Amino acid sequence: MQFLLQISRWIDRLSEFVGRCVAWLILAAVLISAVNAVVRKLFNMSSNGFLEIQWYLFAAVFLLAAGYTMLRQEHVRIDVILGRFSKRTQIKIEAVCIVVFLFPFCVNVITLVWPLVVRSYLTGEMSSNAGGLIRWPVFAMVPAGFTLLLIQGVSELIKRIAFLQGLIDDPTKKKQAKSAEEELADSIRATTAGAAR
Repeated sequence: MQFLLQISRWIDRLSEFVGRCVAWLILAAVLISAVNAVVRKLFNMSSNGFLEIQWYLFAAVFLLAAGYTMLRQEHVRIDVILGRFSKRTQIKIEAVCIVVFLFPFCVNVITLVWPLVVRSYLTGEMSSNAGGLIRWPVFAMVPAGFTLLLIQGVSELIKRIAFLQGLIDDPTKKKQAKSAEEELADSIRATTAGAAR
């Protein structure tokens, strides 16, 4: 089991790395959106390519960060029923759901979308909009994102089995003590307090 836990730690590090890198795509999307808006207002010019790259970046953030979101226990959960059970029962249910629902869903999506990615790449498919971008990179985000989610699911399953064996603490606890908003608020407070002195 220790070897599997080591694999789980490697997967967690990969998800953490991808999540932190993907966060920069949000900044890129905001900057592109701002530049596009300014150019459109000041020079009465616009580009479908700029609009589409914003969509591509949003798709990348949404899809590639799915594994990171699962690692951070930030995905949508409905605990109305599950919360009534003991922690061990909750973990058992989650482990079963990972195997029965998450794994088959990810494999299905990857299997169904991959031929579209290959066809789009081989044909050099372009957007139908004037000045639009090639399509295969955004199509490739789907199998890439679901592969990362599937891999993180393996890590989460390993952690749940290890918890049930008494080898690790509760894997469903959130990995960070404060949310991003709380960290930003603390930073602003510290800056404001420093400026007031």
